Amino acid sequence: MGFLAGIGVLVPFPFYYLLWTYPQSWVNLCGKGRDPSKVMAIVSHFFKLLQFISLFSVSSLSWPPPLYFWPLFAFGQLLNFRVYQLLGESGTYYGVRFGKNIPWVTEFPFGYIKDPQYVGSIMSLVACLSWVPFPYILLWSLGYLLMIRVELNENPATRAKPLS
Repeated sequence: MGFLAGIGVLVPFPFYYLLWTYPQSWVNLCGKGRDPSKVMAIVSHFFKLLQFISLFSVSSLSWPPPLYFWPLFAFGQLLNFRVYQLLGESGTYYGVRFGKNIPWVTEFPFGYIKDPQYVGSIMSLVACLSWVPFPYILLWSLGYLLMIRVELNENPATRAKPLS
């Protein structure tokens, strides 16, 4: 089960990488009349479910969680919530790569924390260390670090023109 859980944790990252790197291919695959960000969100939610099932399969849940769980998890989820609140679905799911005009946001947590969505997700994963074996937390976190690296070159002044 461990190997499959590791694959399940990593499965979304090649998808994210391909969409970030080859956005026009995704737009073409989605076809006319379908919002590529919305379709990406649906696929991403399915992958997130696979990740959670994978973690659950190797977890040893116990109650109560350690004291560090609550602040780490709560702040991590606050960052994720705030990113989605400010960027919306199109901003969160690569709308800028698909040619959408997504305003550059500077409100908290942007401008204070670099890559707040990924930082929040990593914080939430670290909060679960008492339940989930370290290698799976590390794998998932490395996936986020890879995407931080891939997305590093996004410059608001040189955003892609609308894709056809």
